[in-house]
Amino acid sequence: MDFLIPAAMAQAQTGQPAQSPWTFFIMMGGLFLFMYLFMIRPQQKRAKEHKELVSSLSKGDEVLLNSGLVGKVNKVDENYIVVEVADNTELKFQKVAVHAVLPKGTLKSI
Repeated sequence: MDFLIPAAMAQAQTGQPAQSPWTFFIMMGGLFLFMYLFMIRPQQKRAKEHKELVSSLSKGDEVLLNSGLVGKVNKVDENYIVVEVADNTELKFQKVAVHAVLPKGTLKSI
């Protein structure tokens, strides 16, 4: 193993200037900034928009659920909604299962 030590010492003495100790911290700060701007911030924005969508649900809204089911909201509780998917067919879902609120009249056009 001693044969590697002289090569390592020779590399350190090539005359290249030593790196600044701040280089590591600048690179890590840049990486964190990149992660925040392109990953964390957009996810927080989507979560906030979904929370607003779920809290604004009301009776009569036409919704698209995560499962692809489309229906009309008949009842809204604190955590659940009752969705009418066909005549006399109602299903109960968690509010967080709502993907989007559709424009009025969408169900009639389908």
